[in-house]
Amino acid sequence: MEITTAMVKELREASGAGVMDAKRALEEAKGDMKQAAAILRERGALAAAKRADRETRNGVVDSYIHAGGRIGVLVELNCETDFVANTQDFRQLARDVAMQVAAMSPAVVSPTEREGRPEIEGPDEEVCLLAQHFIRDPSRTIADLVKETAAKTGENVRVSRFVRFELGR
Repeated sequence: MEITTAMVKELREASGAGVMDAKRALEEAKGDMKQAAAILRERGALAAAKRADRETRNGVVDSYIHAGGRIGVLVELNCETDFVANTQDFRQLARDVAMQVAAMSPAVVSPTEREGRPEIEGPDEEVCLLAQHFIRDPSRTIADLVKETAAKTGENVRVSRFVRFELGR
């Protein structure tokens, strides 16, 4: 199948991948857009895993206020450079994570943070932010969103911490 520039453009817009990466993925998938997107996600995940030990000193602190001011959240989301911290994808991730914390009230960021804390009861999917299913798309977890953003931006991205306030608690 012939790979057209329109196909490459469509895949790029959907995935955030570079032109040549999108073209190679389409060629490998023989023009199948869904398979090409899966190939790019897999490659992005591998690249993100290689960057996982890089230092994340930049980022944003984002807030979300819900239910007429009865619930408020602050989230610290980190990346490697201030350039990435100012991108729309990164800002959207910060907003989505803050909304997730407001809606699902996790106790810790990751399963490793609950080790040695017997007061945190329940399965990881309930109490660990990264293990929770995303409220807007239950087929993905918050960890998946973070990995996707890391793949799109080409940097290590991580949720450092959050705090959730609720009136009467």
